[in-house]
Amino acid sequence: MKRALQVGLLVAAIATSMCSAEAAIWPFGKKNKAKAETEATTKAEEPKKSKSKYEKLFGDAKKCTTAKGDFMTLHTVGNKIYAEMDNDLFGRDVLIATTISEISDPALGSVGYKPQDPLHCRFSKIDTVICLNKVTIIPEHKASEKMSEAVRRNNIDPVLLSFAYTCPSPDSTATVFEITPLFMNALDQLSPIKNGTSSLITTKATYDEKKSYLGEAKSFEDNVSVKSYLSFKTDMTALIVSLKKQQPTTVAATRTILLLPEEPAPARKADSRVGIFLSNRTTFDTQSAGSETYSIIHRWRVEPADEQLYAQGELVEPKKPIVFYLDDAFPTELRPAAKEGIERWNKAFEAIGFKNVVQVLDYPTDDPAFDPDNLKYSCVRWLPSTTENAMGPSWVDPRSGEIINASIIVYSDVAKLIHSWRFVQTSQVDESVRSLRLTPEVLNESWAYVLAHEMGHCLGFMHNMSASAAIPVEKLRDAEYTQQNGTTTSIMDYARFNYVAQPGDKGVKLTPPDLGIYDYWLIEYAYKPVAGVSDVHEEAKVLEQWVEAKSGDKRFRYGRQQTRHRMDPSAIEEDLSDDPIAASTYGVNNLKYITSHLGEWIGNDVDSYGSYREELYNTIVKQYDRYMGAVLLNVGGVYLTSTHAKDAAQRAIPVSADYQRKAMRWAMDQIDNCEWISDEDLEAMFRLRTERADVMAYNHTLDLLDTYKAIAFAQHISPEGKAFTIQNWIDECSSWVWKSTKAAKATTPHERMKQRLYVDLLSNVGTKGQSFSSASLTSLANEAYTPSLDHIVTFGLDQSGIIAEHIEELKSIEQSEGRGSVAQKWAEEESFGPTGYGWQSKVNTKVVDESPMHFYAELLKTKELLQKAVKRSAGDDKAHYQLLLNTIEKKLENK
Repeated sequence: MKRALQVGLLVAAIATSMCSAEAAIWPFGKKNKAKAETEATTKAEEPKKSKSKYEKLFGDAKKCTTAKGDFMTLHTVGNKIYAEMDNDLFGRDVLIATTISEISDPALGSVGYKPQDPLHCRFSKIDTVICLNKVTIIPEHKASEKMSEAVRRNNIDPVLLSFAYTCPSPDSTATVFEITPLFMNALDQLSPIKNGTSSLITTKATYDEKKSYLGEAKSFEDNVSVKSYLSFKTDMTALIVSLKKQQPTTVAATRTILLLPEEPAPARKADSRVGIFLSNRTTFDTQSAGSETYSIIHRWRVEPADEQLYAQGELVEPKKPIVFYLDDAFPTELRPAAKEGIERWNKAFEAIGFKNVVQVLDYPTDDPAFDPDNLKYSCVRWLPSTTENAMGPSWVDPRSGEIINASIIVYSDVAKLIHSWRFVQTSQVDESVRSLRLTPEVLNESWAYVLAHEMGHCLGFMHNMSASAAIPVEKLRDAEYTQQNGTTTSIMDYARFNYVAQPGDKGVKLTPPDLGIYDYWLIEYAYKPVAGVSDVHEEAKVLEQWVEAKSGDKRFRYGRQQTRHRMDPSAIEEDLSDDPIAASTYGVNNLKYITSHLGEWIGNDVDSYGSYREELYNTIVKQYDRYMGAVLLNVGGVYLTSTHAKDAAQRAIPVSADYQRKAMRWAMDQIDNCEWISDEDLEAMFRLRTERADVMAYNHTLDLLDTYKAIAFAQHISPEGKAFTIQNWIDECSSWVWKSTKAAKATTPHERMKQRLYVDLLSNVGTKGQSFSSASLTSLANEAYTPSLDHIVTFGLDQSGIIAEHIEELKSIEQSEGRGSVAQKWAEEESFGPTGYGWQSKVNTKVVDESPMHFYAELLKTKELLQKAVKRSAGDDKAHYQLLLNTIEKKLENK
């Protein structure tokens, strides 16, 4: 009752108040009230303006971060990212690349590196369906419209991803779509950890979406980049050895989408006689015999800024220079050497009329657009790492071969490699390297060489492993010659330092040249403009004349890098001169000299634990292995030269029988006289192990005996009557192995080792049975020129370093599967660069191999020899001969 009264009084009070207020404002009460009611009704009837979907998503700056750009604007909302792209840009070619910005395990990737080639793509839009298509390069064709349509229908662009349409832009000139999956590892082809098998290592990285998230997004005139933090569970195995198991791994990956020019750069045809990286092309012509495959080279777009002055022979700058940015982490004391090494290629550009083409700048400190991980910028990266290496990869516009981006990646421990090389290859001459630290002069000289070599790769140039073979061996001891030419005709060779120079040689240059004559030729072929030609094919006719003019001059010979199958002894790594036997003899003499002085040069006062001396000693042993390898490759070796019909050069020439025999005898002498490597004073301070001379003699004997596999092929292609035959090989080995036995002298442990290995080889090859079509007859078909595990490590064929790191485990697998089996598997699985003319393919020697027949005959002779030896011997010799005889008899019984 009381509550009802209170409510009534309140209502009355409100009503009185309202009437009083109305009277105070409008003295003409009823008329003014009606007007107010009409205005209120009209206002209520007006519809409220609703926000568009675009405004709802991106209008709140607190919830959305926007990066505006001419090519594409990116909107980040939570853990989603939206692309706003001008409708006119759909269908344009783009490159999409992933760069590792940060990583939790350097063994799985290198900061600054792109583990996979950029994807060549286009964004397509039909109504509200938006896709990312991988571009298929349409083959060239000269035909009718119907033919063109047929070619197009057979080469459409596959769809990689589709994206959810969001809305149009406010002015409807652009389309907005969610692009998050592209940056969150939806495509294996862009993953920062590449799954698969390489260098015997199988990697499986399983993406963990729940532990991954988006980072900063940036947008610029012609590209966008997004950093993503991607997490994985990673397994790694080396054949059967587990290296990592479900290891948590996180990679900060910067993914760039770069808009390519509408008009591609002019392409230039490759020539197999010039070592430049390439891409393959196909052309169809109904007027000819059918399709044809050719290749285009990889090169930067270097064009004269002033074509008229260039035509008049003036030095001109390019329209767009090749700019590299030097990592701010690069050591201060090494920066001048890095800059000098990279920019020395300007000398070769000046020879074809350009100046200031290659430029090295510091990381900008006042440019917010700069990002070393963006595909737009080419950088020199410094990585603190135990890897003793450097590399210079590049990435191209697939339409033209134009190099869009390149990186020089320098691992810090390449410094250790430089120091050890300089010591074991030049300390016999250069006193300044006989210390724990190199002098600034030597250090800068060596670093400039490393950076210049890698810059050569960044310019598109392959290794030329035959360049050093153009120099006569005695010229490497000639001060005047070496000061002008260095150790090789190309810095793209692996010709390190002058190990031929002998103690007392004065004024001899110990390093490769700044640039060799072949390097100038590479720049000319790749970058010199050709006037007055209408297309790539017409230009190729001019280029062919350039190449033919140099045919037959060994200074311009291109020696393919041989990794899977090493057939040509004149085109290998880490060697010098046209005479490997003479050069290796000089080298071995120097190693003996250096070893005898190692304790004197690096004493206890600077190396109290002997660890540095042990490291150098191991490098001496490895260098000795290289000398042996360089010589043994001549046994069954074949000189290979890429030729065209008009060339004066011959495509394949076997090493002469005389030189093969000489190489065998040189290696035999080294095996019999390698005790110098076991320095008692040095080895006394090292860790306990088998005496190094015994280990080396054993391994080098295996290497020597393994050369029989290559003889069959070299014999097959040799002119009649001039071949070094398998029987010649057997005769040389038999004389060497049984020298003491035939002379009825007591054997040494060293000789017994050689005899055991030889009998084992004869027994295994000579008693394979009658299944001559069986793959198990011999391993020649696949192994004739396949490098051994030791050879792979010695010559640095495995750039990853994985085989060197796990060589003992891998050798244990070889013991059960057979010598060369692991290396053969590595060669089959490993990818060694682009298709085309870059790497020597294997040859099948099985069809011409008659070694089992000769080995069987030799086995019977050896049986007779051993039967006589058993009768006349006593003690260890008798037991040894009896063991060998039993081995042969059992093999013959079970054959």
